[in-house]
Amino acid sequence: MANEEQLAILRQGVDVWNKWREKNPTLRVELISAKLSGANLRKADLSETDFSYADLSGTDLRDAFLVIAKFFEANLSGANLSGADLSGADLSYANLSKADFSKANLNGAHLSYADLREANLSEAKFFTSRLFSAKLNGANLSKADLSRADLDGANLTGANLSGANLSRADLDGANLTGANLSGANLNRADLSEADLTGSNLNGVDLSHSNLVGTIIDNVEISKSNIYGISVWDLVGEFKEQNELVITPEGESTITVDNIEIAQFIYLILNNKKLRDVINTLTSKTVLILGRFAIPERKAILDALRNKLREYDLLPIVFDFDRPADKDFTETIKTLASISYFVIADVTNPKSSPLELQATVPDYQIPFVPIIQEGESPFAMMVDLQKKFPWVLPTRSYDSIETLMSALKPGIIDPAVEMRNKLRLVKAQEQVTESLRDYVEKSL
Repeated sequence: MANEEQLAILRQGVDVWNKWREKNPTLRVELISAKLSGANLRKADLSETDFSYADLSGTDLRDAFLVIAKFFEANLSGANLSGADLSGADLSYANLSKADFSKANLNGAHLSYADLREANLSEAKFFTSRLFSAKLNGANLSKADLSRADLDGANLTGANLSGANLSRADLDGANLTGANLSGANLNRADLSEADLTGSNLNGVDLSHSNLVGTIIDNVEISKSNIYGISVWDLVGEFKEQNELVITPEGESTITVDNIEIAQFIYLILNNKKLRDVINTLTSKTVLILGRFAIPERKAILDALRNKLREYDLLPIVFDFDRPADKDFTETIKTLASISYFVIADVTNPKSSPLELQATVPDYQIPFVPIIQEGESPFAMMVDLQKKFPWVLPTRSYDSIETLMSALKPGIIDPAVEMRNKLRLVKAQEQVTESLRDYVEKSL
């Protein structure tokens, strides 16, 4: 219960109270369960005071000194604490709904499980504060400093966090549905398994932040800095993700329009080893297409694969008879895009006609069709060869031995030659002709 003598002094006014505190700086102040609803305590020195279970609803505590004060389960609903110093205060489980904490100092404060619904916390300081599972629905946290704050599991539904500093904040599992985080600083923040559904993250600094298992359905994240971000197992689809910056401050700006490929693009540009891997793939990989389920076809495949390795090439095999989870065409297109050239065995084709017709027009890489003597290629093969010069004439073979002996001069060398021709064509500068020249010629 409240110390009645101390409570009586406080009710005489702030001036009387502050003079008494000055004379008794070490005396323990206990105002537990005190009834101070609507009181004027502006600029009062209430540091280290125990207000547990007290009723301070509607109280004027503007610019009050409340360092290390205790408000456990106190009712401060609608109270005005604008500019108050609450650093290190214990406000856990307190009712702070609709209270005004604008520009207040809550650094290091304990606000776990506190009810801060619709509270005004604009420009307040929460450095290293504990807001674990706090209720911040609809709260105004614009330009607040929440750096290194613990907001694990906090409910920030519909909260205004525009321009807030949340660098290194722990938002693991927090509910930010419909929150406004535009222009906020989330550098190195942990947003793993947080719910960002329908939130606004436009212009946010998300550099080095952690988004693992984060719900991002209907989120706007355009023009945000995502350099160094960790993205895994996102749930849902972004509403908008344009012009995402993937380069650090001080470097020429590079933007992409997809957060999930941003890491990969940056690695390609800045990781020599990864670039070397990709260059190796596109300069050595040979995609082999065909049906190899039956033993005689499997023998041809094994011989072809082993022989290619002798020439320092990397064979990748796509067997049409094997079960696949992905669509055949999409899989082959992905493999073809990283290949040096393609060998397509069209002996007794089953899927190869469809896959080649879908792949050849999109990729200017050499396709070398091979066929066992006695078999006929599918009808559209000739059309592909006439229309697309990178589809070489069909090579026939009567045995494995013939195929192996002629592999380099009949398949590898022509494919490499065609690859070099295609490179020259791609490297040619575009010529622009002036229509004025034609007008002058006609005169």
